[in-house]
Amino acid sequence: MLHAQTTEVQQKANKANITFANLEHNYGVVEWDSNGTCEFEFTNNGKEVLTLTNVQASCGCTAPEWSKEPIKPGDKGKIIVKYNTKIPGMFQKQIRVSSNATEEPIILTIKGEVKPQAQPQEQQKK
Repeated sequence: MLHAQTTEVQQKANKANITFANLEHNYGVVEWDSNGTCEFEFTNNGKEVLTLTNVQASCGCTAPEWSKEPIKPGDKGKIIVKYNTKIPGMFQKQIRVSSNATEEPIILTIKGEVKPQAQPQEQQKK
């Protein structure tokens, strides 16, 4: 029985391993229709090639982009997340990252607040 456990531990040690520099990005307060892009950098700290199998946002107002190319051991990659800043108010969204490194997805979070759209001065006087 001990041999089977040792083999399982060795297999896990030889897998790809994904490590993110940050799991959360706080935009703070941003202007309406401003740049809603941020990056999540990660490293493959494992011994095998890392492949991101799926990166999915919790809603349509958030769009992730990532490289479909395998990440070699020791190399870095990034996920670019774009939030639609034409939606005023506070927000907190999640991005689920699935890969060959873990059975459970890793959850990334973005949050912040988008200011309301500025009204032209003529409308403000009415």
